[in-house]
Amino acid sequence: MAVARQQGIAAGAGWRPRQLLVTRSSLGFAQGRAIVNRAAALGVEVVELRGDRVTLDLPDDPRRAYAAAKSTLAVVVAPPSKRRLQPIAPSADWRVDLAEGCPAHCSYCYLAGSLKGPPITRVYANLDEILDGLAAYVGQGRVTSGSRDRAHEGTTFEASCYTDPLALEPVTGALSATIAWFGQWDAAVQLRFTSKFADVGPLLALDHHGRTRMRASINPPLFARFEGGTSPVSARLDALARMAVAGYPVGLTIAPIIAASGWEAAYGALLDEVAASFADLPAVDLTIELITHRFTAGSKAVLESWYPGSSLDMGMTGRTTKRTKFGTEKQVYDAATMRALRRFFEERIAATLPCARILYWT
Repeated sequence: MAVARQQGIAAGAGWRPRQLLVTRSSLGFAQGRAIVNRAAALGVEVVELRGDRVTLDLPDDPRRAYAAAKSTLAVVVAPPSKRRLQPIAPSADWRVDLAEGCPAHCSYCYLAGSLKGPPITRVYANLDEILDGLAAYVGQGRVTSGSRDRAHEGTTFEASCYTDPLALEPVTGALSATIAWFGQWDAAVQLRFTSKFADVGPLLALDHHGRTRMRASINPPLFARFEGGTSPVSARLDALARMAVAGYPVGLTIAPIIAASGWEAAYGALLDEVAASFADLPAVDLTIELITHRFTAGSKAVLESWYPGSSLDMGMTGRTTKRTKFGTEKQVYDAATMRALRRFFEERIAATLPCARILYWT
């Protein structure tokens, strides 16, 4: 499938949907109208729907239907159920969704199987309502608020659990608005987001007051080939360095860590590249999150339909079944593989990036 094999977008370039679907209720919010205006200015086809149901005529061919859905952005209103925050361990105290869905084409996509229907990305028009509800959660979390090691981060809010907000920023402006909002919030709080995109220009001059941490999601070239439609890893690291210069705390999300042939040399070279990127930046506040590859039966089925012929290994060799807190099952690396991976990363990070803090391993 050609769309899944693309090598990535140019450094600094942002994603543009082919069309924007606008629900009727979303036009009642200033953010919804602003998204429409931004999309129109970018030359995106704007389609105003008659009601609040997102509908899209999709081709019968599954591959063409996937491509059409992935190139569509819908503006909707987040209902009260979506504005009730959920814990998001081990990353942050709470998950705050600015959107659901992602325009990237990753063969291991974590969203596969968890979002219903065609993979249309939905962005929320009622951003003010979402942000106004956050104060009730301050001091209530258990990941950073209640942690001795991470309490200095304050109450943390993760904005990239179900989306890549930087990818959507050229059309939505939601990430900039949220960063500025946190910057004005005089409280022990932190906004967090991770991205595979590199267009951070609109964020650099914001009054963030150190209350937003950007992390770049990275993988070595051997495995970044599974991340279609994203910015090159070198561009992501350059963007992260620019954010650090602008005073943002920053981080790396090394994910998913893939234990395929050649992984040690590949990840070793990646860590060397990171060290070189930050060599000339003094006193960088840098964290690292280490997430190994895993999948469920449901996500595997969806991914194999989206990316037929992908060489990503989702076989059972070297895997074991783990039951989640929700009672579902996922396939993770077996204990011996996990020990080898963890030992490698802890030792190499200590040697090449001694200033970095590893937040968690999973």
